[in-house]
Amino acid sequence: MKIRFVLMAFALALGLIGAPGAPSALDRRAEPEPASGLGAGHQTSARRFMIAAANPHAVRAGLAMLRRGGSAVDAAVAAQMVLNLVEPQSSGIGGGLFLLHWDAGRNSLVSYDGRETAPMAAKPERFLNPDGTPMKFREAVFGGLSVGVPGALKALALAHGKHGKLPWADLFQPAIELAGKGFAVSARLNGLLQRYGPQAFGPVARAYFFDAVGAPRPVGYILKNPALAETFRNIALKGPDHFYSGPLAAKIAAKVQNAPNHRGDMTAGDLNSYRAMERPAVCSPYRGYKVCGMGPPSSGALTVNQVLRLLAPFDLGRAPMNISALHLIAEAEKLSYADRGRYMADADFVKVPKGLLDEAYL
Repeated sequence: MKIRFVLMAFALALGLIGAPGAPSALDRRAEPEPASGLGAGHQTSARRFMIAAANPHAVRAGLAMLRRGGSAVDAAVAAQMVLNLVEPQSSGIGGGLFLLHWDAGRNSLVSYDGRETAPMAAKPERFLNPDGTPMKFREAVFGGLSVGVPGALKALALAHGKHGKLPWADLFQPAIELAGKGFAVSARLNGLLQRYGPQAFGPVARAYFFDAVGAPRPVGYILKNPALAETFRNIALKGPDHFYSGPLAAKIAAKVQNAPNHRGDMTAGDLNSYRAMERPAVCSPYRGYKVCGMGPPSSGALTVNQVLRLLAPFDLGRAPMNISALHLIAEAEKLSYADRGRYMADADFVKVPKGLLDEAYL
């Protein structure tokens, strides 16, 4: 049987802490990161290896590791560090990740859970108003209460320890160099800064992303980040513990606890006690393929595989997709997302029922 699987998904690492009077544009946002336009791509092929990322700087960093004989995990670490710099609204070591690793030689698939966790002080009523009603999206998401204990770096280090070929420190060099010399602000970063506006940022971030009159850094502006370069330099030399303990962890916790909108309760102890984990992948057959993805606490693989299993008996045709195919997909997604909302959660704390992918149930 052929195998097809989702490679990896990096969770959001938003550095936004909005004031109570944040602009109305934030009220209109239904997702953590809005769209900023469309771009045309082209088909690409390769004989030995390939890397894809949200920014060409990250692609070049990962490709350099592969050309040096590095592993896929080596390339992922290098790319992630560069993304932290050039796509800070989307991805970084302040957030979390899920990672799937396929070892063709051993015919082995393993997943790594580095998703953010709630602080130990978190309680069920965290995002409820005093009268018990849920907070509005903007109120809940912008502020210290919504900041999870980051796991991306711990998970990457765990995966590198098992699958890396190049030294850990070498993987940070592209990001360190780029942070020092600067990178050109992309149209996407500029567009999102315009949409958020300077009011959504704390003073330090505002001074970094906006000029003195509150205009976002324009497309092509060379943005340097020597402080991030220094952080990466220390993590490269000292390992992830530099981030999860000591002065840096204390600074992160203090920033969350003193957020101007909804002070958080994450502590340096929460950071110090974070542990990334290996978890079994979730796989299911689909028309001659074995489709695999991240299992709980992610709902991704269960939901996607439910959709595919429900659609398997139908001939959806070929692109462009017709109305009948789109209708079938929508109906399958309705059913799968209903299960997602009702049953799927972090299996360490919630009992996720078995059998969600059983043929009889579907």
